[in-house]
Amino acid sequence: MKKDSVVPDMNLSLNGSLIVAGNERDSFATAVIKNVIVTALCISINYINGILVHTFRKHQIFNMNPRYILFVHLVLNDMLQLALSTLLHIISYALYTISVPFCLILLTFAILTTFNTPLNLAGMAVECYIAVCIPLRHGQICTIKKTYILIGLIWLVSAVSILPDLFVLLATEPLEFFHSKVSCARDYVFKTTYSLQKRDASHIICLVLVWVILHYAYFRILFAAKGASAHIKKARNTLLLHGFQLLLCMFIYARPVFEQGLLIFLPNQYPAVRFASYVFVQILPRLVSPIVYGLRDQTFRRYMRSYILCNVSMSNQPEKVPT
Repeated sequence: MKKDSVVPDMNLSLNGSLIVAGNERDSFATAVIKNVIVTALCISINYINGILVHTFRKHQIFNMNPRYILFVHLVLNDMLQLALSTLLHIISYALYTISVPFCLILLTFAILTTFNTPLNLAGMAVECYIAVCIPLRHGQICTIKKTYILIGLIWLVSAVSILPDLFVLLATEPLEFFHSKVSCARDYVFKTTYSLQKRDASHIICLVLVWVILHYAYFRILFAAKGASAHIKKARNTLLLHGFQLLLCMFIYARPVFEQGLLIFLPNQYPAVRFASYVFVQILPRLVSPIVYGLRDQTFRRYMRSYILCNVSMSNQPEKVPT
C-alpha cells in the first residue's frame, strides 16, 4: 500500500467492493485502520463459519438433514462472498486497478455468491414451511437428493443473472480492453445500458419473489403456531431472522438512500459514511447465519462448543438423528 495515495472517496459497487471515485484521500493511518477492521471482521466471521462447516462435516446428524445442508451451503456461500468482498476492498486501496481477466473472475464469483443468498433463504423458508405445515410429506419432499438439486438450481439461476453480461462484454469491447487494467467494480466493467437495466430488473424480480415466499411461509407457520408446540414457534422465529437477513442483504440496493440519511447527521464525513455503509451492508449480514444456527439451534450449539473450546470429546458421543 502506498503511503501517499490512499483512497477515501469510494463507491460501493453491487458486487460489494469499495472503489476509488473521487479526489479526496484518506490518510495512510486511516486507510490502514479501515483495512485492518475489514480484514479482522472477515477473519472472525469466517472462523466462526468455518467451525459451523467443520461441525456439519463431522457429524452425520447434520449432513443427512436437508435443513442443515441448505444452511451449510448458505454459510459456505457467505464465506466465499465475504472473502471476495474483503479482497476487492483491499485491492481498491492498495492497487486501485487490476487486470481485466482477473477482475472478471473476482466479479463473477462475487456476483454469483451475492445473488445466491436470497435464493438460498427462500429454499430454507420452503423447507421450514413443509416441515411445519406438511410434516407427513416432509420426508418424501425434502430428500437429500432433491436438496442438492435445489442447490444446483440456485447456482444455475445466479449464473443466468451474470453470464449474459459476460457475453455482451466479450461481444462489444475491443481486444485491447481485456489487456488493460480497470477499477474492479461491476458498474465500471459491465457498463452497457443493457447490463445496467438487466441487473436492476433481475434484482427486483429476485427480491420480490423471495419476499413473497418468506411472507407466505411465515404467515402459514404463524397460523399453525397458535396454541401449538414450541418447535413450531421456533420455526416461526427462524423465518423472522431469515427475513431480517434478507432485509440486510437488500440494503445493498438501497445504499444511496441509506448513505444520504447518514449524511444528514454527518454532513462532513462522506468517506466515513461510505465505509460504515460498506461494513453494515456487506459484512454484518454474514453474522446472521452463525446466530440463527450456531447460537439458537441447540443441536448445533452443543457440538460447536466442543470445537470452540478445543475439546473433541463430543465427537465420541452417540448421535441421534432428529425426527
